[in-house]
Amino acid sequence: AAALAWALLAGALLSPPPVRPQPPPQPRGDRDVQEKEAHFNTTYIDWVDANLLNIYAFNHSVRRNTTEGVRVSVNVLSGHKDPPVLFVVRQKEAVVSFQVPLILRGLYQRKYAYQEVSRTLCQPQTKAEVETQPFYVDVSTLSHNTSYQLRVTRVENFLLQTNKRFSFNATAAQPQYFRYEFPEEVDSVIVKVTSAMAFPCSVISIQDILCPVYDLDNNVAFIGMYQTMTKKAAITVQKKDFPSHSFYVVVVVKTEDEVCGGPLPYYPLSKDASSDEPVDQHNRQKTLEVMVSPAITSEAYVRSVLFCLGIFLSFYVLTLLIACWESCRQHKRKGLLAAMDSPSLDTGHSRGIPDSFLNHGPYDSYGYGSFGNGSSSSTEGITDSLVSAEVSYSYVGPEQFKRRTPSAPTRPLIIAMGERSLENVAGRPRLDSLSSVEEDDYDTLADIDYDKNVIRTKQYLCVADLARKDKRVLRKKYQIYFWNIATIAVFYALPVIQLVITYQTVVNVTGNQDICYYNFLCAHPLGNLRLAPRSAFNNILSNLGYVLLGLLFLLIILQREINYNRALLRNDSHALECGIPKHFGLFYAMGTALMMEGLLSACYHVCPNYTNFQFDTSFMYMIAGLCMLKLYQKRHPDINASAYSAYACLALVIFFSVVGVVFGKGNTAFWIVFSVIHIVATLLLSTQLYYMGRWKLDSGILRRILHVLYTDCVRQCSGPMYVDRMVLLVMGNIINWSLAAYGLIVRPNDFASYLLAIGICNLLLYFAFYIIMKLRSGERIKLIPLLCIISTSVVWGFALFFFFQGLSTWQKTPAESREHNRDCILLDFFDDHDIWHFLSSIAMFGSFLVLLTLDDDLDCVQRDKIYVF
Repeated sequence: AAALAWALLAGALLSPPPVRPQPPPQPRGDRDVQEKEAHFNTTYIDWVDANLLNIYAFNHSVRRNTTEGVRVSVNVLSGHKDPPVLFVVRQKEAVVSFQVPLILRGLYQRKYAYQEVSRTLCQPQTKAEVETQPFYVDVSTLSHNTSYQLRVTRVENFLLQTNKRFSFNATAAQPQYFRYEFPEEVDSVIVKVTSAMAFPCSVISIQDILCPVYDLDNNVAFIGMYQTMTKKAAITVQKKDFPSHSFYVVVVVKTEDEVCGGPLPYYPLSKDASSDEPVDQHNRQKTLEVMVSPAITSEAYVRSVLFCLGIFLSFYVLTLLIACWESCRQHKRKGLLAAMDSPSLDTGHSRGIPDSFLNHGPYDSYGYGSFGNGSSSSTEGITDSLVSAEVSYSYVGPEQFKRRTPSAPTRPLIIAMGERSLENVAGRPRLDSLSSVEEDDYDTLADIDYDKNVIRTKQYLCVADLARKDKRVLRKKYQIYFWNIATIAVFYALPVIQLVITYQTVVNVTGNQDICYYNFLCAHPLGNLRLAPRSAFNNILSNLGYVLLGLLFLLIILQREINYNRALLRNDSHALECGIPKHFGLFYAMGTALMMEGLLSACYHVCPNYTNFQFDTSFMYMIAGLCMLKLYQKRHPDINASAYSAYACLALVIFFSVVGVVFGKGNTAFWIVFSVIHIVATLLLSTQLYYMGRWKLDSGILRRILHVLYTDCVRQCSGPMYVDRMVLLVMGNIINWSLAAYGLIVRPNDFASYLLAIGICNLLLYFAFYIIMKLRSGERIKLIPLLCIISTSVVWGFALFFFFQGLSTWQKTPAESREHNRDCILLDFFDDHDIWHFLSSIAMFGSFLVLLTLDDDLDCVQRDKIYVF
């Protein structure tokens, strides 16, 4: 008990005394309140201090059927270093308050002060025919004595009229907004705002009829839809999004121009000034013009969809008519051949039939030979080229080659070969073994790999020399192209679709239309579709051509493959031994890639920007690569790249495309690395093409290179063994090295398009080389492929014209991109870029047909008479 008592006593002595509440400080004096009756269009110059509150009472007559705006303009006449003056506007249903000087923040927390401020008040609602609704303007401050100027006016043209232009001025502290009401017959409108001056940067916002209105730089993005603007802005607004069937058009001038691509202003700081001191921007004013016009109706959507379908379905009808015409011609040809075989016909009639007609059968109409009895494939080309060769195929000098027979190669062999009897090589039949279809890309016998070394050193190769594999193995090899690209398409498209839906959701929720780079003057949303109410549906619809024409190309290939297989079942000698070997896997891959290009281009145009531009170009790289592979495979069926190697290279190209878009802008180190890789890859590919794959990249490559240089350049000055191939490769290296130098010097911002230009240039060069060599070899181009080449070239020319119109560009800021926006030019629905989609899809389809029919003239020519180049 004693201890407890001592503890309580110690606690009482050590604890602080209780704090008693103090009464609030009494004011030094009552604040004077001066209420004044005020009138519109009258300028009031007055003063206020810490002990004075000025109240201005205004009587506003509101009519039910009349929309009228009220604007409050104030100007503080003292310096911005004094305490600010607070203005509070009290209305029936809203309160608006702001201080002057008005302080707004920019980037890096910079402060900007504005001495003149103007604000538009919310429009009060009334159910009576005429109602007087007073409102009050309270003016107060904590400074000693501050002078100010106050003026309240009615806003003329506050209610915007359809298809009528209205000009006005705005600043960062003097924003403007106007009201628009939908007419009964209008469901969608386009709000267009223009200005003759690019800067100062401004923001256009569409907001619902609510109070308060967010009309300052620091809060305009809180609700509604908005865009930054330099010279042009356009927003499509739908009636269904606004319950009151009306909305506000808010225009705000930003404090800084950097978001629109302008320079960041110099921020002066004096020695004596604080770093937190605001800067007075003085008169930062912009003149703008606004016009609201009705958007297209639902009938225009239906008309445009039918137009788009009509264009591309007409290709199906045309293809069907051609197929019917070919079928009728085949039946007539069969009847004529049957009549020729009839014993009742005399020989005189058969002599009257042209030989060229008799040499063609029903299958030739599909480009795969005839039903006539052609001679079987022989090995004369191999025997003639090798009969005089010696048993040992190691390297021999030029003197030894001079003593050989004329049929021997005229250039030294650069690849050492083992000893082998020529009789076994020349007498060996072509390998058409059906033993296994599970072989890889190499021959089933070790002898064949040896034969390649011998055959590919001939001065003039023929297709029979390089078509020695089992046909079923080759068919499986080229089918892998189709199945691989189908797999790639599925796993590539699914996350792309998910991502663009996420992009669209972000745009819809935030209202930030700077995320997507549309042509806003011709961007038509898809009605009530929830996924894309803000999307440019016209840019998505115009990609339908890629899908429909890609599907049509697949059907054409399927028909050709069916007819070819039927000919094989009939043991048609032309199908077996004549023409370019028929492999359809690459064609199927090309058609699938064209369809995927349309799908991914549509995904890109849901919300086009620099982060998803790779969706629009990935399958363009694949199309260019597959076309080059198909051209090479026509004359080199045995030694074409495997599907895995080809797609691995294309994956590497897409990887560089992504890295270039993310890190390549102005990055010197990246461009140096890429240019070096580009040049090295060009040299390696040139070596692979020149020696037709018969070289190895190993530790002895440098020794072999020096050996070839010594023998061909030092011991004797001999020209290249394959002159035509060397000319192609020299031109290709010149073009690619020039493109690498251009990229390293200029460093273009659009790296994806630059990379695509490299692929297209190489494809065009190889295609031109193929055409020239085909004509030089005595071959001809038939009428159908010739018409395809001419018409496709014309369509490509018009397509590129519309492509380079440049209606938007993600290489610039969204505001600068909108300066390139233009109105629709076709059916009031499609713009220049849509026409590019139409024409480019037709041109790609025509290009595929060119590759498909280019060698139809060789379908009756034996393969040992078809040159390789």
